[in-house]
Amino acid sequence: MEAALSSTDHLGALVNLRDLGGHPTGDGVLTRSGVVYRSDAPRSGDRDPDGVQQWPPQIVVDLREDEETKGRAHPLAEVTEVRRVPVLEGLPPSAPDTPDELSAFYRRMVHRAPEKLIEVFRIAVQAEGPVLVHCAAGKDRTGVISAMLLSAAGVRSEAIVADYARTDKNMYRVLQRLNLAPNLPPGVTEDIVADLMAAPVDAIEAVLAEFDEHPDAAAGWLRSHGVPAGELNTWRAKFLTT
Repeated sequence: MEAALSSTDHLGALVNLRDLGGHPTGDGVLTRSGVVYRSDAPRSGDRDPDGVQQWPPQIVVDLREDEETKGRAHPLAEVTEVRRVPVLEGLPPSAPDTPDELSAFYRRMVHRAPEKLIEVFRIAVQAEGPVLVHCAAGKDRTGVISAMLLSAAGVRSEAIVADYARTDKNMYRVLQRLNLAPNLPPGVTEDIVADLMAAPVDAIEAVLAEFDEHPDAAAGWLRSHGVPAGELNTWRAKFLTT
């Protein structure tokens, strides 16, 4: 009975949540904690998470589409400000099944939805407290946005890739919360099936390659889309420790 309760209890809070603080730039400066969180989608009745400086966040950025939310109020709408930025709105439907398809899917976001990525960037710049960015699983749309925010601050590529890959160990529980997880046969653990639900680093490396076509990576990409240098300086001052 205790095991059953424990199995259910571990799904009663965000399972792919982390603070984007503590990542090193090329100069060895670290990103500041308590500025940006990333996660899977909050659910009604979730417990407050451990390990973050402030909860609820000052702003929640929900990257999901209308068909995903089905008009329901956001679970955190009564306790904080929620901004909806449907990153895939207007993009051709895609259901990536392989790492190559996922890489193409991520690049499509960068090429076809720059205004949505910039909108999230500006929300993060202007917020007076922590910003939570999430989609459904906290892997794909959230992964691209997180890579942009980190890269725009000058975070090393290998640190961005490592942050993205951290989702690997959380994916089975994410799928459980989305009611998409397969039933594991006796003797098969989450670790055994982890490779089948991986966050392949090639996909996020494809995004970083897109940014690297510009001077200063994502900062240069943002400048090429009209973001002034002053906003980028404000972001670095806000997100980096001194």
